[in-house]
Amino acid sequence: MTALRRFILASGMTNLADGVAVVAWGWIASLLTRDALLVALVPVALRLPWVLLALPAGIVTDRTDRRRLILAMDAVRGLAFAGAALAIWAALPLAPAPDAGVSAPGLYLALILAAFTVGGAEVFRDNAAQTMLPALVPPERLERANGQLWSAELLTNALIGPALGAVLIGLWLPLAFGMNAVAYGLAMLLVAGLAGQFRPDRPDPRNWRVELGEGLGFLRASALLRVLAWTTGFWNLFHQMIVIGVVLHAQENLNLSATAYGLTLAGGAIGGIAGSLMGERIARRLGPVRTMQWMLLASGPCFAAMALAPNAVTLALCFAAMEFSGLVWNVVSVSTRQRLIPDALMGRVNSIYRLLAWGMMPLGLVLSGLAVTLAEGVLPRDQALTVPFLVAGAGSFVLSFAVWGKIRRGFAQL
Repeated sequence: MTALRRFILASGMTNLADGVAVVAWGWIASLLTRDALLVALVPVALRLPWVLLALPAGIVTDRTDRRRLILAMDAVRGLAFAGAALAIWAALPLAPAPDAGVSAPGLYLALILAAFTVGGAEVFRDNAAQTMLPALVPPERLERANGQLWSAELLTNALIGPALGAVLIGLWLPLAFGMNAVAYGLAMLLVAGLAGQFRPDRPDPRNWRVELGEGLGFLRASALLRVLAWTTGFWNLFHQMIVIGVVLHAQENLNLSATAYGLTLAGGAIGGIAGSLMGERIARRLGPVRTMQWMLLASGPCFAAMALAPNAVTLALCFAAMEFSGLVWNVVSVSTRQRLIPDALMGRVNSIYRLLAWGMMPLGLVLSGLAVTLAEGVLPRDQALTVPFLVAGAGSFVLSFAVWGKIRRGFAQL
């Protein structure tokens, strides 16, 4: 088995666990409370570490063996999921979820802690993994390698994982998190077998302020990287608004079961896999500038259409179109970033970039819950639950026009 194939398979295993958790986090939280804001706080805990830990993760990634860092973080995530499974098992049977407050405060707090731990380890793990890929393939093959990597991740994270998570929730609630601990153990075995040099060639010891300043200076000097980081950040904000908003919308407006909800999310995976596999071909035909411009513009209608989707099939089609455009964007933007950043700076620049790009996610989750809460003051509950989709659609449309010319000028300066 080649190193790249082993790396992709390991990523597939961890993303299978993440895909199961996509359904499990929000669904189990909704069994403890019907308050949209309290439901949103669980995935907020999962994404908040991107704000708090992204910069330290970049410094650590450029100081250590990236393969060993991945192994350590997968072990932490496996233990956190095992702990969450035990907490759920200890709290069974669950009382009916109240409209205000939570039915099982101890379990709710345990989920928040587990989500924060998983999210924190993910910050370090994902930063290390993204900086490792250029060590496994030559620069001219980055689009293809990223496309293969993301297609495997989407197959497990968004197609198999949510459907499996829904089935496991239906069988027995603790299974959804208990299986994840096993998946991370298998991924560790695959990464442990990778051969190669994955520690950056740089002098030690260093001062963390100097190191961080070097990464920040590189990002400041690149107009293209700056606009891509901010654009990705706002897109992720809108994406997270609909990801958490769709849980209650699917349950109350569309009357979907856990299985139907998981299969709806799987529709997005199909679109994302197609986008990741076709991204290289589309970018070669249209060029990177037009590819990124049009994929970004396509996101707005996809977000807004979810508010109007009358059933699971049409909602799945909206997810598919959204993920297709998002993954084509990612193939171009991440490959561009990996080519532009020197290996010795990759971890730090990548972490600052992802702080901007991923740090907006918790804000999107909170805004989703707030939008529903505020809308309920003037709209019926069923209409209020669709507000996050409309806000995300309008915001994405404005974002597209705000950065349209900046993307073109950024590539022109390369």
